[in-house]
Amino acid sequence: MTVNTRQLTRDARNDMRGGLDAIIRRQRARLTEMVAYARARSPYYRELYRNLPAQVDDPELLPVTNKKLLMGHFDDWVTDREVTREQVERFVADPARVGARFLDKYLVATSSGTSGVRGLFVLDEQNLSIDGVLASRASGVLKARDVLRMVTGGGRIAVVTAPGGHFYTVAGTARFQLDHPRLGRRMQVFSIRQPLPELVDDLNRFKPAILSGFAGMLTVLAGEQAAGRLHIRPALIIPGGETLTPEARERLATAFDANVRAAYACTECGYLGMGCEQGWYHINSDWAVVEPVDADYRPVPPGQQSHTVLISNLANRVQPFLRYDLGDSVMFRPDPCPCGNLLPALRVQGRSADLLTFPARDGSTVNMSPMVFGTLMDRTTGVEMFQIVQTAPGTLRVRLKLAGGADPDHVWRAVFADLTQLLGEHGAGDVTLERSGEAPQQEPGGKFRRVIPLAKP
Repeated sequence: MTVNTRQLTRDARNDMRGGLDAIIRRQRARLTEMVAYARARSPYYRELYRNLPAQVDDPELLPVTNKKLLMGHFDDWVTDREVTREQVERFVADPARVGARFLDKYLVATSSGTSGVRGLFVLDEQNLSIDGVLASRASGVLKARDVLRMVTGGGRIAVVTAPGGHFYTVAGTARFQLDHPRLGRRMQVFSIRQPLPELVDDLNRFKPAILSGFAGMLTVLAGEQAAGRLHIRPALIIPGGETLTPEARERLATAFDANVRAAYACTECGYLGMGCEQGWYHINSDWAVVEPVDADYRPVPPGQQSHTVLISNLANRVQPFLRYDLGDSVMFRPDPCPCGNLLPALRVQGRSADLLTFPARDGSTVNMSPMVFGTLMDRTTGVEMFQIVQTAPGTLRVRLKLAGGADPDHVWRAVFADLTQLLGEHGAGDVTLERSGEAPQQEPGGKFRRVIPLAKP
């Protein structure tokens, strides 16, 4: 598949100049094209869509899909008959092939399977090109000072993640380095699995102009910067992978004196949206459809929190994600964003599957979003990193990594008091708070899940 990135870039800029109406027209046209392509090439979609109209430009007409469904029909789902699950499994079993071209044309990425289903993702050239195409829209977020720091920093990009697997951040970086050797030398992956002092030393030597990675790990590095052990001057910080609270965003901006633009992305669609200075994610609606819905998949209006969100990736043809349940609870902004970006804006509350359920005082149950715990803990003095694990319906185990010089007992008393008050305000009954001697632990993919609910039966 030949991809004309210059034309796609021109289209992206022209659509923005044309306003939101032009963006939506482009979205509907691409949705119609993607549905037709999926019907023609994918046996799974051909059967799923057999009763739909001949032409579809309204996403609400499409049945909902999810990871379990699509992975369970892998060989019939993909549109390229050369691609099989067996081949992909064999490919990702070889760590030496990270970033290499699968069947000489595709990028393969995996997810860690914390939701219970391991993801095997095959991404075509158009899908990979869109990241760069849409990056041109983000150029306006940099001020003259930021551009100068980018130039003096040599445009070097540090990707702080978990190497050693075919995870998207690692595989995508490796592919870029293979395809663009000269530019690739300015991009380097830094392992979050190495001891923190070594990571700090490596970053100090590299001196990145752009720092990206999981939000939880970047806040740890912000602590190192504030303490004077890390001394880098990135112009741009791009946290991703986890919901960024306003407190964490401010901590990053202050510690690095840098522009912070969180990315809203997933392996299924790596370019969903980019954060703005107001703390909202602006959705690239010309290349993605994002639908906030309730538990019955009915539309949720702007200003109201959704149960989950359905996404349609309008770029990746080899593995179409159409009306795909991503699991995030989101809220669309009901009015124009003060930042001036015309693209629809949303905030992510967290994943609906990550809601914590506690017994209430009246015998019912109380649901709490993980974000309320993050907002609270990000304000707690002395806490550099935390992880709250629900080990029983009425028990939370708290893992803490403290800032240098913090008194462990004093910090724990503050954490205990704040969490007790928070639980009480939400009507939770007797909840036991356990102080763990373990440090926060990362998932295989490198994320630090800051709040881990009790496993659902």
